[in-house]
Order: sequence, then C-alpha cells, then structure tokens
Amino acid sequence: MWINKNGRLTQSTDTSRTKFKTTVSDQLLKQLQEEADKVNSNISYLLETGYANLLATGHIQFDKKNRPKDRRDFRSTCETELYEQLKAFAKAHKLNLNDVIETAANYIDPTQAKKENWRYRIERCKRTGKFNC
Repeated sequence: MWINKNGRLTQSTDTSRTKFKTTVSDQLLKQLQEEADKVNSNISYLLETGYANLLATGHIQFDKKNRPKDRRDFRSTCETELYEQLKAFAKAHKLNLNDVIETAANYIDPTQAKKENWRYRIERCKRTGKFNC
C-alpha cells in the first residue's frame, strides 16, 4: 500500500496481513485461479471471503477419509485477525488448517472479494481520514 506523507507517496507494508504456508489440493487451486481471473481478484482475496462466510456459519462438515491426494504447497496472505479466528476454528473442530481452508472454498462469494490491485491502494491518514496527512 502507499501512504501520502507531506505530499509524497511512500510505499509501506500492510501490517494487518499475515503470510502463511499450507498444503491445498492442486485441482482446487486451479479452479480458484480461474475464478480469480474472472472477477479480477486473486486466490488469497477469494479465500478470505470463504473464511469469513465459513466462520459466520459456525459449523463445518468434513470427512477426513475423503482428503485429496494431490495437495501441494500454497503460500498466501490473510487479514491477521481472520487468520487467528480460522486457526482457532480448526482447533475447536479438531481439524487441520488446510482441511478448513479447502472447505472454506465452498463458501466463497466472488462479489465480496477485494480486487487484484487492492495492494496498491493509497491509504487514508488515520488522524484526519483524508488522503494527505
């Protein structure tokens, strides 16, 4: 993201996001990439809507016997608070985080997903609420 300080744009890291690595079904990742391309977003932003919607339901149905066999490493980012809630949800339901992530893909709402260029936004000043501090 960018911050406007004294009339100059300076690049800054979004500290409200957490990077993480997990394993997810390769077939699911391909489907998510196609969906992300359709709505001009990316996989991480799509999955965030799924996480939020899954957490809102408060329950999950997952059969450990039907885990996919084509899992591969997947690096992503997520809002820190949402990620912590997701980890607690997985622990409460005695599931692995990647199982919960794969299930959350069924709860994705593409209309709620952030656009791909969200990371290049110009952040408003927290003190004044304007674009220029």
